[in-house]
Amino acid sequence: MKQRPTLELKRSEVARLLSLDECIAAVENAFRLHGEGRLAPPQMLSVHAGEGVFHIKAGLLPLSKSYFAAKLNGNFFRNLERFNLPNIQGLILLCDGEHGYPLAVMDSIEITILRTGAATAVAAKHLARKDARVVTICGCGNQGHVQLRALGRVLRLQQAFAFDIAEDRARRFADQLSSELNLEVHATGDLAYALSRSDVCVTCTPSKKPFVRREHLRPGTFLAAVGADSPEKQELEPDILGSSKLVTDSLEQCAQIGELHHALERGTTRRERVHAELGEIVAGSKQGRVSPQETIIFDSTGTALQDVAAAALVYEKAIREGIGAWVDFAG
Repeated sequence: MKQRPTLELKRSEVARLLSLDECIAAVENAFRLHGEGRLAPPQMLSVHAGEGVFHIKAGLLPLSKSYFAAKLNGNFFRNLERFNLPNIQGLILLCDGEHGYPLAVMDSIEITILRTGAATAVAAKHLARKDARVVTICGCGNQGHVQLRALGRVLRLQQAFAFDIAEDRARRFADQLSSELNLEVHATGDLAYALSRSDVCVTCTPSKKPFVRREHLRPGTFLAAVGADSPEKQELEPDILGSSKLVTDSLEQCAQIGELHHALERGTTRRERVHAELGEIVAGSKQGRVSPQETIIFDSTGTALQDVAAAALVYEKAIREGIGAWVDFAG
């Protein structure tokens, strides 16, 4: 069977091809397929290197055709200040899942940013209170921006608080997104105050020390813990997970590198107390929120299925629109 060469897509081209709304729909479908038991579990390998870590995440997803993707990301969270380089850099290799041919190689940054926000939107759609109107975003970098935009797609937000250890970054975040989203966004240095008034919280920082305490959260809060994607990173005090309903994106992965990892080590919860994976909630095999008073935590470490879903979408649109360059690696 004669195959065309491999499609090469730059970051700017990926950004042009992938919208947040499309990404949310694609990620929700991937979680649903996983929850229906139709997919092999996604896999992950981590390799530490100096002040950073390399993650390799791989998964297979049956869509219009069978797609396999492997993403290699280097996460070095001092890159911007030290070298004026992105803190997260990497590539995605997308292959035909039936015969293994490499269909595309693309920059991973836009997909990583958008699919992470998309997962939070999917979780909030199914787990936040329907009357949730106020959100606190902890971490006002690129991911914080996407998180607030994504939440605005699924919740009728009226107000947001922006919290960051760099107060000027929180102020810039508030100024930009207040105008962009037509939303009251306030920079704050008082996290306890913000959370006492919030229905939803997202933590998306590289913190290695927990800064969200159980007493900060009022009953009924939905909290998406996004920052902990390696064993040394932590944003929540472990007892929060033991006293809340816990939903993971991937139970095995969260037990290795997520907030669940720390709670298991501290003995504040057990694996069997995890309520569900998000895919089970989306597929309807497990209940989501059953009470407005439930505090629900979504432990989001980012799975390969999200990457496959987004990468396949980008590839199919690139083919239709004639975007990208062809490379014959076999030539």
